[in-house]
Amino acid sequence: MAAAGPGAVLEHEAEQPQVSDVPQSKQDPESKQESVPLEAAIPMEQLFSAPAAQYLLPILGEAPPGEPPDPKKCSPREYLEFYIFPVVLPGLAALLHETEKEKCFEGKRTTFIPSDFLTEWLYNNNPKRKDESFTELFSIPFVKDWLKDHPRPPVPLSLLLSEEEASILIQSFWRGYRVRCDSEIQELRQWQKKLREERHIHEVVKKFWAKQEAKVGSKSEELD
Repeated sequence: MAAAGPGAVLEHEAEQPQVSDVPQSKQDPESKQESVPLEAAIPMEQLFSAPAAQYLLPILGEAPPGEPPDPKKCSPREYLEFYIFPVVLPGLAALLHETEKEKCFEGKRTTFIPSDFLTEWLYNNNPKRKDESFTELFSIPFVKDWLKDHPRPPVPLSLLLSEEEASILIQSFWRGYRVRCDSEIQELRQWQKKLREERHIHEVVKKFWAKQEAKVGSKSEELD
């Protein structure tokens, strides 16, 4: 390929868009799309009542200091701080302790369902139920109503058994399989199968139960 001459190079540069060193805000005075740091746009003190380093988990039911605002007229932030966080945040802390207790971080699969625990915890720690007894998750009225229309599938056996119980089941199955593979056991099973076919054991059982049902029917008629 032949090298491009000086004229071709100048023509190519003239076609390229010109980029100025002047900032975009000075090039276009009417432009308002300036890059503004998030901290300058939304001060952190407007998002949290205290800095992150000083923020402590509230005690259950303990609202921030000051007179509680009217829940129907207050701002979303006030409603969260006075009516939601004092209950939800301790519940989340209890959930984390329970997940650690259930060893949820040690394996990929577990029977522990975080939403179930949190539902049960929030229901029983509701300030309106302060003097009432503990209620299990599946005894909560709205949970019972939900499960009537949305039944849960059974929990897999692999999640219900411990490693020791699972190993015992696997080993017993394997021992039984090895025993059934024995030639003498196979011969015995074939003999039993042939004996059942020759004696028509299924027909004998049907006739036996038919006689028993007939006896029961005759006795009920006599009593009537």
